[in-house]
Amino acid sequence: MRALTPKQESFCQRYLETGNASEAYRLCYSTTAAKPETVNRSAKELLDNPKIAARLSELRAEALVGHSVTIATLLKELEEARQVAKRKKQGTAMVQATMGKAKLAGLEKGAEPDDTPVPAAVRIEIISGRKNANP
Repeated sequence: MRALTPKQESFCQRYLETGNASEAYRLCYSTTAAKPETVNRSAKELLDNPKIAARLSELRAEALVGHSVTIATLLKELEEARQVAKRKKQGTAMVQATMGKAKLAGLEKGAEPDDTPVPAAVRIEIISGRKNANP
């Protein structure tokens, strides 16, 4: 596989720094006359480039090793955060921790069609709040 151009390498570095592909694109390429939609589309095309994706994976792996961070340690921290949120009855924080774990596991895009749960029967009973209502 051919090496990245200097601008592509810079885009990868800036993307990891900012977490925003459009911002990284603006920092590395001439965009003074470009519409925001054009910048967004161009940044997305770079992210979809297999060479760019591979380089981003390499850089992320280097960053994780350099900081002694692994998926396992991140999952452990997220589970600890989820348990704290559960004890404090903070539903939103629990969901965020769970979604963080799902994202790390590669499940954030949803289930595969074959994994879709089969709908179950649901019984709904309406109970009146009136004192003289018929049961």
